[in-house]
Amino acid sequence: MVGTVVSNKMDKTVVVKVERLVKSKLYHKYIRRRAKFAAHDEGNACQIGDKVVITESRPLSRSKKWRVNKIVEKAV
Repeated sequence: MVGTVVSNKMDKTVVVKVERLVKSKLYHKYIRRRAKFAAHDEGNACQIGDKVVITESRPLSRSKKWRVNKIVEKAV
């Protein structure tokens, strides 16, 4: 999944917000849904605003089940 880094205050952990479009069954228009995932960042390389690709992995802690695969675009 592709998302943007919202927080990097934890050690080796970033919070990534992923947005997706879902079509409403009742109104037949697209609604923007978002979810936040805690992802493992081994080298503390991610900064707030970076666009990253995360992949699912084994549970690393209570809330971390994702890893940062690569940084697609750095924040300005």
